[in-house]
Amino acid sequence: MILAYLLQGLEWIIVIWALMSWFPALRDSKFGEFIAKIADLVVGPIQRIVPPLGMIDFSAIIALILLQAAQYGIMSLAQSL
Repeated sequence: MILAYLLQGLEWIIVIWALMSWFPALRDSKFGEFIAKIADLVVGPIQRIVPPLGMIDFSAIIALILLQAAQYGIMSLAQSL
């Protein structure tokens, strides 16, 4: 159950990280650097596998889908125990 909440927290961090791309000054702040380091743990490996298509980077969306699938799997596993 705690792991599911951690995954949900990671989802929010990735959403915040993606929205910060619209505000370069925020991304360069200490808060932005902190969020980027955490988001890069999940998004970084995906970016190495899936390159951006033109100006659009789908790695954050893929990361969110994978985190949702993991969260669903953990919740269904916890309910079956």
